[in-house]
Amino acid sequence: MGTFTCQVHARSRNYVSESEVCKLESLPLDFGDYHPLKPITVTESKTKKMNRKGSTSSTSSSSSSSVLDPLSSVLDGTDPLSLFAAAADPVTTTATMDSTRKKRDKDDSSAVGSDFEPWSSKRGEILARYTTTEKNSSIQFFTGKATTTGSAVSEKVRTRLEELDDLEEGSQKELLNLTQQDYMNRIEELNQSLKDAWSSDQKVKALKIVIQCSKLLSDTTVIQFYPSKFVLITDILDTFGKLVYERILSMCVDSRVSLPDNFSPESANDTAKETCLNWFFKIASIRELIPRFYVEAAILKCNKFLSKMGISECLPRLTSMIRGIGDPLVAVYARAYLCRVGMEVAPQLKESLNENFFDFLLTFKQIHGDTVQNQLVVQCVEIPLYLTLYSPAIDWILQCIAYHAPEDYINCAEVWVEYTCRHFTKREVNTVLADVIKHMTPDRAFEDAYPQLQSIIQKVITYIYDFSLLFSVEKFLPFLDMFQKESVRVEVCKCIMESFIKHQQESTKDPVILNALLHICKTMHDSVNALTLEDEKRMLAALINGFIKMVSFGRDFEQQLSFYVEARSMFCNLEPVLVQLIHSVNQLAMETRKVMKGNHSRKTAAFVRACVAFCFITIPSLSGIFARLNLYLHSGQVALANQCLSQADAFFKAAVSLVPEVPKMINVDGKMRPSDAFLLEFLCNFFSTLLVVPDHPEQGVLFLVRGLLNVIQDYTWEDNSDDKVRIYTNVLHLLSAMTQEVYIYHVDKVDSNDTLYGGDSKFLAEINKLCETVIAQILDHLKTLGKEETLKRQSQLALYFFNTILAHGDLRNNKLNQLSVNLWNLAQKHGFADTSTMVTTLEYIKKRSKQPELSHFADLALRLPLQSRT
Repeated sequence: MGTFTCQVHARSRNYVSESEVCKLESLPLDFGDYHPLKPITVTESKTKKMNRKGSTSSTSSSSSSSVLDPLSSVLDGTDPLSLFAAAADPVTTTATMDSTRKKRDKDDSSAVGSDFEPWSSKRGEILARYTTTEKNSSIQFFTGKATTTGSAVSEKVRTRLEELDDLEEGSQKELLNLTQQDYMNRIEELNQSLKDAWSSDQKVKALKIVIQCSKLLSDTTVIQFYPSKFVLITDILDTFGKLVYERILSMCVDSRVSLPDNFSPESANDTAKETCLNWFFKIASIRELIPRFYVEAAILKCNKFLSKMGISECLPRLTSMIRGIGDPLVAVYARAYLCRVGMEVAPQLKESLNENFFDFLLTFKQIHGDTVQNQLVVQCVEIPLYLTLYSPAIDWILQCIAYHAPEDYINCAEVWVEYTCRHFTKREVNTVLADVIKHMTPDRAFEDAYPQLQSIIQKVITYIYDFSLLFSVEKFLPFLDMFQKESVRVEVCKCIMESFIKHQQESTKDPVILNALLHICKTMHDSVNALTLEDEKRMLAALINGFIKMVSFGRDFEQQLSFYVEARSMFCNLEPVLVQLIHSVNQLAMETRKVMKGNHSRKTAAFVRACVAFCFITIPSLSGIFARLNLYLHSGQVALANQCLSQADAFFKAAVSLVPEVPKMINVDGKMRPSDAFLLEFLCNFFSTLLVVPDHPEQGVLFLVRGLLNVIQDYTWEDNSDDKVRIYTNVLHLLSAMTQEVYIYHVDKVDSNDTLYGGDSKFLAEINKLCETVIAQILDHLKTLGKEETLKRQSQLALYFFNTILAHGDLRNNKLNQLSVNLWNLAQKHGFADTSTMVTTLEYIKKRSKQPELSHFADLALRLPLQSRT
């Protein structure tokens, strides 16, 4: 095969008709009833009603099995009487004891001291504060005598019968329309009645009075008076508890000595224990939850007579009982009362007190439920006023929890900040953060509390992810200043940026957000040094890029460019950030072009040139050579689209001059890989762009194409690589496209060479000269592959070149036709051609020959024999 020196003819192309021919045939598709994007239709299936005696409710098969009875789960299947019976049996008690209840009660000497503010000091303040002009209701008790028949009945039995008759329904009635003072007087009378009944040995009547008074604590019809009602009625409960305890204690007193304060259950005699159990059994039989809870809590101290662990076992059970109270206000005061008696008899058992408070937190959302809201509407009470009713109870519970608790501030603050963020406004969050700063700044205490401080930040950004709101919290940024250890500070900044990227749905130009996040991003950027791992750099860059992409000043493009300029100066050490800034500025230039619909004014033309200049001076600072090459090409395309022709030429020239610097091996994701494939991809993209780049009037015909070809010629390619020939083959595609009267694509408002030269014969002659030179280079390379070890490569390249001529050459030219036949034969000469590929190619030629403009393909097909490998 001799050197090819003939004039090359590219065939004329009608790109529109070719596109129509190459389209896939459209066929109707029938998806039937199913399509993956079709919405799912759910059909409700009704289950049969389960008729029970006295019930007509229907059950749903999908949910009924998963619903648990909350009251059954609290009792765990054990009724109160069984619990008391088990408590009386030491063997059973030991066998059923939970692991959490195995802790022994501490010595009774650990009672509260004088530094604990007693309930009595709060009583008067509550009664004075929580008043009402509404009418209340109370219970009036009657003590009518019961009649008995038979004179043989003893006086003792007669008395008991009278007490039992006194529990009949007609023995009491409700008094309505009592004023507050009347109500308080009536409660005081009941308190006195309790004492009188007790002193006259009418124990059942005394119990009845306490039960009926406790029932009043479930009534919230005059809700503003409830805290005062609680004070008054628990006075009666306290009196009752004291009377019962002293009564049982008196049974244990010997004529010689009395029991010490820290007596053990073994010191109590059987009579005292039996009486104590009798009281608990009676109370366990009370049907209603609230009076049963309050009366048992009132005599909690009496458990000391039965078991050393009795109180520690009862407190968790009573705490669980409160969960059955539906009204959150009634429930929180029940918790407060349990804390009262708990602190009196077992202040060391803080676990149950803490559980009480956490239960309150979990049920706080009930306040916003329909039941409470409807009640407030009926009573014309606003939520702010209603919430103040909780204050005495919560204040007391917190005092009990905090008493003699460790001086561990930051751990408490860490927990409280989540509650504050979840249920309150930024004002309260700011107060908490300010308090933490106040406590942790002296003596640099924050240095020992970084984990807790990090946790606080995490909780804040978890619940406040509106960043305009977050950064308007005055103490948020001062709080960040406490993170003075760089590694911790960077971790906190990363958490904040991750939250911003996750939750910020819309772009922002809020100056508060921008200033704060620039400060945070700058902190992350400045932590980068020579020892920073590449993975860490990538992570930090990704977070900063996420922020940059969310910043938008709308139509204020100049302000947007100013932001990018500032960001470039701040983040110059992270290359991916610089790459993102270049892309963002190019996008800004294209946005400007879109707004102006391609018709730039003097002002917008100057602006896009400023964008182009930003990119041109930023790209050289990048270390990655392919990042520079691709950005030069991309930025040149943007400059060309905005009619900045000289700037586009500058980008393309810079890219051409950079190609010789491409190393043989490059680092890709931490691994060294050959660069040939990357260079080949870049050059193909570059040549595609050069089709529409107009020649510079002072630089000669196709000056950029010639310059790039010279660089490719001088580049040192690997000996076993055919990339150079593949590039030259692609150059023939470009040169063929350049000979067309109208190019396949253009840049709007930019005249390409088809317009500038208008099919000038000298221009076409220059293209033909380049074609001759390129083809000569390809054929020379094919000759060098004639050795036995490279024959397969020769076959592949010959077929690749053949397909190029077939697609782009005018095969009516005899010499070009002969060249294609020679390449076909060379591809099969040594048996390395894939037979199926050759057959498919020949069938394609025969099919195309049926088109009128390609009829000469029929003759070509006859000259292309298929050779067997043998």
